[in-house]
Amino acid sequence: MTGRRGAVESRATVLGAAEAWERLLRVRSEADAASAGLLRGADGRLRWRDASPAAAVLADRYLPLCLAGPRTTFAQLGQSLDGFIATRKGDADYVTGAQDREHLHRLRALADAVVVGAGTAVADDPRLTVRACAGQHPVRVVLDPHGRVPLRRRVFTDGEAPTLWVVGADSAAVAGAGAGAGGVENVEGVDVLTLPDSAAFAPRRLVHELARRGLGRVLVEGGGVTVSRFLHAGALDRLYVTVAPVLIGDGVPGIGFPGPDLMRDALRPAVRRAALGEDTLFELDLRTPHSGDPLDGEHPEPRQARDEGQ
Repeated sequence: MTGRRGAVESRATVLGAAEAWERLLRVRSEADAASAGLLRGADGRLRWRDASPAAAVLADRYLPLCLAGPRTTFAQLGQSLDGFIATRKGDADYVTGAQDREHLHRLRALADAVVVGAGTAVADDPRLTVRACAGQHPVRVVLDPHGRVPLRRRVFTDGEAPTLWVVGADSAAVAGAGAGAGGVENVEGVDVLTLPDSAAFAPRRLVHELARRGLGRVLVEGGGVTVSRFLHAGALDRLYVTVAPVLIGDGVPGIGFPGPDLMRDALRPAVRRAALGEDTLFELDLRTPHSGDPLDGEHPEPRQARDEGQ
């Protein structure tokens, strides 16, 4: 009987995924990790001593982001195998699967702010809240230089989380933002940030402005244009791209920015891969870019692609 009771007690002490995630939400430093029961092994990795496989996966996947410090900017995109985030008519329900959507909500829970461009706010009417896991809602930041996002969008009306509407000084939104009972400034939980000119919308300046407001951990969620702008400007520390085994053929592209003439100059950041159901998650550490080094088997001299349609 004693042996059976001991075995039951041993199983009961195994850390499950739900409790592991609750602990990870509080980790922002090595001291926090120790308080959460994480121990550094001989290989330098932090692990729980007795954890379920699902709990161990959570620690491995999200600890680098948890420990990235109070000022970190990261982005996420889900796309098809041929590089599209939606069909030509904008349908994105759903490119990637349920596990990727849960992953996205975990990223939101680890962020102070979640940023989307005006196009995404108009086309998708997203909620940008944490629903698929435990965690607090981030501040929703809508980048809208020309003030074209309708005030009926959920980020302005649902009251589920604070919203920061970032507009340009010459936009129509500035003149009408506080006018009348329907003005966005009369909606609880919505603030308007007016920037003086287009230069103020530069990604690095936006990150700095958000940090001034106490929003240091920033998730850039979409769409492809906004994520690409932050990537090209060198404003991202980390990029998550989930690729689904689906071919759309023609649609709204994901990543796109002016690239180099030579493959040797292409950005080759450190990468980790993980399976999310049928999808594949690529986690790119953009703080450690590598360019100019041919891959194994790659020709060291520049050459043009042959017999490939453009």
